[in-house]
Amino acid sequence: MKIALDAMGGDHGPAPCIEGALQAAQELNVDVILVGDEKVLSDECYRLGCTDGRLSIKHAPQVVEMHESPAAVARKKRDSSIWIATELVKSGEAEAVVSPGNTGASMVASFFVLGLIKGVERPAIATSLPTLTGEAIMLDVGANVDCSAQHLAQFAIMGSLYCSEVRGTKNPRVGILSNGCEERQGTDLTREAHKLCRGLGLNYIGYVEGHDLFNDKVEVVVTDGFLGNIVLKTCESMGRAVGGFLKRELNATPIRRLGKVLAGNALLALKTKLDPDIYGGAPLLGLNGTVIKAHGSANARAIKNAIRVATETIQHHLNESIVKEISKTNELVTAPANT
Repeated sequence: MKIALDAMGGDHGPAPCIEGALQAAQELNVDVILVGDEKVLSDECYRLGCTDGRLSIKHAPQVVEMHESPAAVARKKRDSSIWIATELVKSGEAEAVVSPGNTGASMVASFFVLGLIKGVERPAIATSLPTLTGEAIMLDVGANVDCSAQHLAQFAIMGSLYCSEVRGTKNPRVGILSNGCEERQGTDLTREAHKLCRGLGLNYIGYVEGHDLFNDKVEVVVTDGFLGNIVLKTCESMGRAVGGFLKRELNATPIRRLGKVLAGNALLALKTKLDPDIYGGAPLLGLNGTVIKAHGSANARAIKNAIRVATETIQHHLNESIVKEISKTNELVTAPANT
């Protein structure tokens, strides 16, 4: 299995990408194509002592910076690392692309180069949320600012398939994020999506609220990309804040420092549970190819785990399942849009 890695797009340069690719090659036995400036990548591999033959380099002279407009990728930067890495999937030279770079650029490159799965109207970014006993996923978290009810219904289908096929969750519970559990709550968008999801044959439980996200009530949380992105960034910020609060309070007095030592294993388990690096990357569902978006500040372990997510998605033939399910339910999902 070959994975194309956009090795130039992250916040910290190519070093964590190369280190993560090496870890993936050694632990997952995959080949990784490092895409980016050949001289820069070669020099960095030499500096890091990386000589594993399962890593190769594909030259891409341009880089999409984090601040750049995604639209500029299609117009001016088709020689960029993210565009060329995506083309490797299109040509069959790689089976998936992983990128820690500009999210909008990844979306644009994926849309123009790979296109959408037949019948899918919009792609969705699915991210992991830690729960009391496992994980849930939320989608969309940023691919689409404006969504229709039909889009949310398709997100529900794709999210349910990802959870069951790749995560191994039997009959995952699906809910739409809203401001209350009663059917009268929500917006016109959520109420219409609620009606559609009830007829899709999913394990649909109705509306879920913000306080349901981490308590094992639901495995798939469906929302539009605007709200989903806000929720995601709020959760990330809150996680960092809680960590800071704990560190400050546990070091405030000698007695508390002793307590920190005694509770060391529990604190380590909590830190691990909340560590985004273990989840790796977020799949972009609905594309005619496997695309995994890693965080811009991803370290080597996060890159390795993003590559792991890519391999698992491929091994479980997720896109083939999405094609079949979307084809079966497409009339149900799109009928209201034509009335």
